[in-house]
Amino acid sequence: MSIYYTKYLILGAGCSGLAFANHLDKSEYIIMEKDDTGGGYCRTFKKDNYIWDYAGHFFHFATPYWKNFFKSRIDADELVTIKKYTKVYYKNQLIDYPFQKNIHQLSKEELIDCLYDLCNRDLILNEKNFEEMLYKRFGKSISNKFLIPYNEKLYACNLKNLDADAMGRFFPYADLTEIINNMKKSDNNSYNDFFMYPKNGAEVFVQALMKDLPRKQLLYNQECRKIDLKGRVAYSENLEVHYEKLVNTIPLKYFINLFDNNYDRKDLSCNKVLVLNMGFDKKSHFKDIHWIYYPDKNINFYRIGFYDNILNQPYLSLYVEIGYREDESINVDNQIYLTLQNLKRVGVIDEDFHLMAYNTCIMKPAYVHISEQSRNLVDEIKNFLAEQNVYTIGRYGGWKYCSIEDCLIEAKDLYDRMCN
Repeated sequence: MSIYYTKYLILGAGCSGLAFANHLDKSEYIIMEKDDTGGGYCRTFKKDNYIWDYAGHFFHFATPYWKNFFKSRIDADELVTIKKYTKVYYKNQLIDYPFQKNIHQLSKEELIDCLYDLCNRDLILNEKNFEEMLYKRFGKSISNKFLIPYNEKLYACNLKNLDADAMGRFFPYADLTEIINNMKKSDNNSYNDFFMYPKNGAEVFVQALMKDLPRKQLLYNQECRKIDLKGRVAYSENLEVHYEKLVNTIPLKYFINLFDNNYDRKDLSCNKVLVLNMGFDKKSHFKDIHWIYYPDKNINFYRIGFYDNILNQPYLSLYVEIGYREDESINVDNQIYLTLQNLKRVGVIDEDFHLMAYNTCIMKPAYVHISEQSRNLVDEIKNFLAEQNVYTIGRYGGWKYCSIEDCLIEAKDLYDRMCN
């Protein structure tokens, strides 16, 4: 067994771990990564003329620090900047997203239902869970037509099990005045109204994060199997790494299995997502849409995205996302068949389209289930680990809902606290 000594051991070579390493001296850290490459879920696949990511990743860097970081490492010609254009597929028509601000695009009868329920909703906003929040903020009709069925497909759970603020700032809230005003003057802007995307896929941002990192300190195909917190030693199958401080970015639910504890893992629940990347021989008639949401539970996917519309390609290139319970089995071949049938049903393709190439990947975890119990448990775990000089960060290391930029910011903030 090989033995290493390091000041900082980083578990996981995803965006959070790579961002933290970028702020360290090149000789004082080691990264252990279970896969044979870095990037975590932010990876790119290339097949024939198609460019796909592990999942749909679109970038909205708002902080000057990270804007400048990537600007100094990525040629502007490698990126496209896009104004987001998204839709909701509802009863055989496309409604502008967010649904709750565009109910005026529904039939007169459904619009009246939505407005009536919106005006007569319970205004005492002491919501106990995510489902109750939706009913109290938007009324019965808007919730039942889109918000509840869509999010049940996304999270693959009962929304009563999620915290009212489970999506934080990422949830597109809208009050009655905004909804009414939107009927005359459209304003569907959101935190990610414009996004950037690399012409060669999301891995371009990962390559920028890895640009200045010595390869000898990225130990690939090394899955951490055990941690001795007291002795400050981490073990893989054939490595023994002694560290002073440990920064974890692997999913917290799996990380706590690496050392002795009595934490109740059932409070750290999540869904998993099957991603189908699909390339066809010609263009869909949806030539300007970037992604579409599908609340209909008779359609197997909850969202599809058009890489070809982002990259101005002459042939249809899609990602398709299908949500599952964490313990649910997945029949990939069956889902490919159902997806092709449903893409025809909703008008994205027709019988003349031919599937030229595809690949599949399963994200587990994909979306974590945030509840009062999970928040309390995460805080308890983090406080305990900090006493052991162990810090757990990132979307999955911190078991939270956040953006890639949030992970980068958190990594730098941790460095500032630990090292300055």
